[in-house]
Amino acid sequence: MNGFATPGTGQSVVVVGGGVVGLTCADELVRAGHDVTVCDPSPGGGATYAAAGMLAPGGEAWFGEEALLRLGQESLARWPSFAASLSARSSVDVELRAGGAMLVAGDRDDLEEVRRTCRLLDGAGVRVDELGRRELRISEPRLSTRMVGGALLPDDMHVNPRVVVEALLAVLGDRVVHRRAVPRPDGVALEDGTRLRADVVVLASGATGLPRVRPVRGEIVRVRTTDAPACVLRARLHGERVYVVPRRDGELVIGATEEEHVTKETAPMPTVGGVARLLETARALLPSLETAHILEITARDRPGSPDNGPLIGDVPSDGPARHLLAGGHYRSGVLLAPVTAAAICAYVAGREAPSTVDAFLPDRFDLLYRDEDLCT
Repeated sequence: MNGFATPGTGQSVVVVGGGVVGLTCADELVRAGHDVTVCDPSPGGGATYAAAGMLAPGGEAWFGEEALLRLGQESLARWPSFAASLSARSSVDVELRAGGAMLVAGDRDDLEEVRRTCRLLDGAGVRVDELGRRELRISEPRLSTRMVGGALLPDDMHVNPRVVVEALLAVLGDRVVHRRAVPRPDGVALEDGTRLRADVVVLASGATGLPRVRPVRGEIVRVRTTDAPACVLRARLHGERVYVVPRRDGELVIGATEEEHVTKETAPMPTVGGVARLLETARALLPSLETAHILEITARDRPGSPDNGPLIGDVPSDGPARHLLAGGHYRSGVLLAPVTAAAICAYVAGREAPSTVDAFLPDRFDLLYRDEDLCT
């Protein structure tokens, strides 16, 4: 590795990408005493804009992804202090809410998947309480009577990502440059030709322009209702997945579809089929949504990686500027923003990063792709 700083000394850092991950990294670096610039033509306008804000390592857990679960648990533990600090410094309530999340099953096959998830979480030490049909209805009476069971994840939280971005932009101020930037060996080049030299460039540009990262299209629908559920619902109904996240004033975020896209140039646009599936599944889950008002339909590209985990750490650079990658967070960018920022700040300062990040170094795919190249 090159460019290590002596701990406690400030460096010039350019963060390419102003989503929740890039902005949180910038905030952490500024607080550590570094000279930081963020470059993004539309901060918060990418995947963060469509994110539901579930802080749910348990709800996203799956077999074979235990390291990602541990990373998510660590980042979840960082969220309360991060949210309190950010709200105090920006005078913006980022709407961090506890109350847990409920897994809901629509039939026996769906319930078996919930139970498998419960076994995985129990083995990982995550609190989870299985719920029968009657317990499910008592816990959330707005659910359809056709739901057969589920589970409660009492430690899950959620936050409003758009308000988090608002707060981060407030504290970063004129450090945010509304221009597109391209990494260069000695820093970055802006789209107007301006060159910014830097000791470190942090690459956090979401679903575009990052190695080993691909776009995965997702759609969300925002509605308003007078009969909102009390907590986050994550449901599987006859194989169809849907989540419902409550916001203030009866607003609900309903999502999310997933569709692989070969080309990164295709603009993210909602589709009739995707939105129809979301609304049909959500109505089957919560019959009262029949009278809800539609506020917004949005599509964005999530940044996916080959193993669904983020890429956090050094990548090769041809010049004096050290390049660090903070990308590929897929469905968990909001959840993983605090631990990613802590890791990036540690790497810049030459300190040990949180050990849970070790499994997500960018070079973990190098052998895989080199072997593929040899076979072609």
